[in-house]
Amino acid sequence: MIEAVNRSLEPTDIAQCVVEQVAGWLPAPCLALVSCDDTGQLSVLAERGLGDTWGPAVFGPAAWVIKAGSGRAEAFVSADLSRDRRVRDARAATAIAIPLICRKKRIGAMVALDPRPSSAEPPLPRSLYRALRQLMDPAAALHNALQLKRALELSVTDDLTRLYNSRYLNQVLRHETKRAARSGRPLSLLFIDLDGFKAINDTYGHLCGSRALVEAAAVIRSSARETDVVARFGGDEFALVLPDTGADGAYAVGERSRDRIAAFAFLAADRLNVRLTVSVGLATFPDVANSSEELIQAADAAMYRVKRLGKNGIRAAGSSR
Repeated sequence: MIEAVNRSLEPTDIAQCVVEQVAGWLPAPCLALVSCDDTGQLSVLAERGLGDTWGPAVFGPAAWVIKAGSGRAEAFVSADLSRDRRVRDARAATAIAIPLICRKKRIGAMVALDPRPSSAEPPLPRSLYRALRQLMDPAAALHNALQLKRALELSVTDDLTRLYNSRYLNQVLRHETKRAARSGRPLSLLFIDLDGFKAINDTYGHLCGSRALVEAAAVIRSSARETDVVARFGGDEFALVLPDTGADGAYAVGERSRDRIAAFAFLAADRLNVRLTVSVGLATFPDVANSSEELIQAADAAMYRVKRLGKNGIRAAGSSR
């Protein structure tokens, strides 16, 4: 087990290894390793036989052994989750959950489920429980991998919008321009600036302005593709890196972002329903730029040209459209 978890620094790889090892000792149709971050958010790192149908069912038992069970019972055992008062709104199933402990802190749980409820609690002999805990002791490697991954994510993530930050954007652009130069494939960059955003801060205050930025980030992220890198460049300006994408494809992504922002009611939760538009600048490598720095300058200049022409539009660098 120690050899297996030390082969990777990727949390999901380590978690899957733990699940596969436990499967040999705790035979159950569904197994899941659930992790808990510093905010208390639970997520499934690895699973076996769980699927989408039974995915949500693991969180109740996991939460109990991580939080409510701390300092009391060491394991969660239930004959029927739907009748168990320790969990809410659960489906009928038999369940066992064992805490994952590192440095005396509960960092997650191994959850075993059987979709068929039992007439009695499934047996979990003390010797088996101790053996399973011993088997999962190398989970310290999982904790370290999670901490490292979270630290790396924080270093490249914008605190407010949770998009990538400008530092990471510059790294990605340097990498992608070199890759595009080697492969001969195009690379496009979009700059998106919120028109009139200053008025939100001036009228409703900076807290509302921050909430509007978070909402705008979500809309722009939803307009991009899985392969695109979306970042907050600074202030109310966002950037999208579009690998293997020419000017026409990038123009389509820019138009989609513009349409969705225009259709979105900002600050609806505050009953304000503010409407915004965006100015979008587009630049494509190697058509109008020979480096990542030139690509940024070209997209920025195209965006400011839209601003000068009346805002709420999209302009491609080196093009009349």
